[in-house]
Amino acid sequence: MGMRREARERAVQFLFQYDLNHTVDLDLALEQFWQGQRLASVYDDKAEANWGQPLDLPPDTAQQISAKAFAEPLIRGAIEHQAEIDEKIKLYAKNWDLHRMAVVDRNVLRLAIYEMLYRDDIPPVVSINEAVDIAKRFSTDDSGKFVNGILDKVKGDLMRSGRNVK
Repeated sequence: MGMRREARERAVQFLFQYDLNHTVDLDLALEQFWQGQRLASVYDDKAEANWGQPLDLPPDTAQQISAKAFAEPLIRGAIEHQAEIDEKIKLYAKNWDLHRMAVVDRNVLRLAIYEMLYRDDIPPVVSINEAVDIAKRFSTDDSGKFVNGILDKVKGDLMRSGRNVK
């Protein structure tokens, strides 16, 4: 898996967690999340070889550092602009109450719409493709189509090409 995909998946995981357990201290929540990700990654890599033995924790790998560096501004941006992003979702999600959507879908949409509206360095079609793939992986069988439909409508409102960065 590429670093940016991994970063987006981590961002969706954090947004999911934050959505269900909103905390006041975002910095502390992020610190705890990244610590948990680091421990889980090390555990997954060494679990079979060291079953029952204490894990010796290496420093972050370059991939983990890069994923965090890409994911954290996405997380912060999606949270900072959540009110505007949620209005976009409500506008295009006909007959869907925001809080009745699958939590994964809602947060995949938030992340992708943040990228499309506020990150000129990411082509909107990339944001859509990544969001659809993440929704298919972590949510329901119909989530990919649902996410694609909403994001395609958002892309139609953009004042820039869907395939280019600004």
